[in-house]
Amino acid sequence: MNFSTIPELYYSVCKKWSNKIAYNYLVGENWEEITYTDFLIQVECFALGLMELGIHKGDRIGVISENRLEWLVSVAAISLIGAIDVPLFPNLTSKQEADIFADCQATAIIVSNSYQLNKVLDFKDDISSLRHIIVMNEKIDDSNVYVHRMSEILQRGSTIKTPEERRSLLQNIRVKLNKEDIVTLIYTSGTTGEPKGVMLTHKNLIANGIGSKASIILSDKDEVVSFLPLCHCFERMVSAYVVFAAGATITLAPSVETLVPIMQKFQPTFMTVVPKFLDTVKKKIMSAMEKESIAKQKIFNWAINVGSKYVRNKLAGKSNPLVNTQYNLAYKLVLSKLREKVGKNLVQFISGGAALSAETTEFFEMIGIQCLQGYGLTEASPVVSVCRLGENEIGTIGKPLPNLEIKIAEDGELLIKGDSIMKGYWNNEEATNDVIDKDGWLYSGDIATMTERGNLKITDRKKYILVNSGGKNIAPQVIENVISQSKYIEHCVLIGDNREYCTALLTPNYEAIRKLAEGFGIEYNEEEELLNNKKIIAHIKNDIDYLQKDFSKFERIRKFQFLSKVFSIEAGELSPKLSVKRHVVEKKYSELIDLMYGQ
Repeated sequence: MNFSTIPELYYSVCKKWSNKIAYNYLVGENWEEITYTDFLIQVECFALGLMELGIHKGDRIGVISENRLEWLVSVAAISLIGAIDVPLFPNLTSKQEADIFADCQATAIIVSNSYQLNKVLDFKDDISSLRHIIVMNEKIDDSNVYVHRMSEILQRGSTIKTPEERRSLLQNIRVKLNKEDIVTLIYTSGTTGEPKGVMLTHKNLIANGIGSKASIILSDKDEVVSFLPLCHCFERMVSAYVVFAAGATITLAPSVETLVPIMQKFQPTFMTVVPKFLDTVKKKIMSAMEKESIAKQKIFNWAINVGSKYVRNKLAGKSNPLVNTQYNLAYKLVLSKLREKVGKNLVQFISGGAALSAETTEFFEMIGIQCLQGYGLTEASPVVSVCRLGENEIGTIGKPLPNLEIKIAEDGELLIKGDSIMKGYWNNEEATNDVIDKDGWLYSGDIATMTERGNLKITDRKKYILVNSGGKNIAPQVIENVISQSKYIEHCVLIGDNREYCTALLTPNYEAIRKLAEGFGIEYNEEEELLNNKKIIAHIKNDIDYLQKDFSKFERIRKFQFLSKVFSIEAGELSPKLSVKRHVVEKKYSELIDLMYGQ
């Protein structure tokens, strides 16, 4: 990746891979494909069309869309003319969008459909800078003078001079771009406060792309399915830049609901995921096995136990001939069948966004798919470290990218330095100075240690360390991740700050709890009734006690309370990237928490 700006990346990569398929994407119910060359042509036409609308270098352009080809075309075109894209999650409310676009004074907003259009029209007149709204879909109400179809903008751009003259015109603009120019303004999800706009430059993104490409093994032979939101910096960096630069073919999955048939159709070799996806896949496989005969269950459990021993030996650099022989048989009889269900060609998952449990990592390793945990921050463009293929150390986030410096402060906080560290927060110098010191070190807010093998391990968020009434420090994320391994639990939020002992708020996996009730022969009218059933609660308590057996006494959950509904973005308990907003949950259920402490 020998480029200094993002447009240079697009031109260099598209020239190298020209007629190779870049993307598979859905149009209605039909799959279409586009080559690297044709993708660049669309980008150029849209860039010129935006210029025709009067959009200039430095203008902020909002992008609100699900994953689709037009999203990629949009952000590439915006970078080509030196404007700044402001991507948002499509599930934000109109008020949340209005606050962000007012903060950055957006000139135009590109949306996917009529639903997103109507949200923008609600606040259009409140933002004086906003002149244009562009809609990707064809079927829209365009009676508003500000509203344009994306196809019309593309058409405008395609009629400007000849293809050679268009490229020459854009070349004159490209050469004026500076590596310090801002490419994207990404607003943090705000799990702990108001969103802040992270300014990422050409230098930041190119540096992170170079470091990531050196750390993640990919080639033009890879088939990739992308389903995580492209508006999130992690998916954008890997799928839009690193995988793209490798010359791989990327299939765009519109949503997680469509993922299984898409994976079966395109048989990917590589995917970026979040731990929740992997946990869900594992739980579904385990749940399906409970329906099988006792004999099959015994063989399955034997294969899992053998696989676990084999993986632990392998990752520790050890070898046991007996275990190896048993594993080969277990793989042939059981584990290979599980791999086929997940994806027979899958080689690696790169997991980010949250901690990945050791049990889940082991499970996929034993069926032949490496789960490589990565770590990053939007403020770092975003990848900071990743486990390497063939060098996985379970429970760690791997080694830092080769072009980053890291150090661990006296209080355990991870500090990061390098060209991929953000320019700062938009119009917020005070917040910038709070996280980047005068020497350029970014304070991550995460507590980290280094293993003997040189891999980083995140133990918790610095600001999330709980201190009980006895003065003991407790890292809640570690405990929550372990408790969430129970098939009956979706989310676990640990409580214990300034308290005598730990408690937890849990959200239920109703599917698993219904099956448990069926096994006990419990009758009920509403699912919520099961959360107060003594047999059900006693069974789940035994599950929790087993999972937390290795914790210190002061870290163990003494009491827990199920919430009747799972957490959601709409209710404000989850951020758009599905992180639990701890402060929101604690405030919302404060009375329930007090009851667990007898108050």
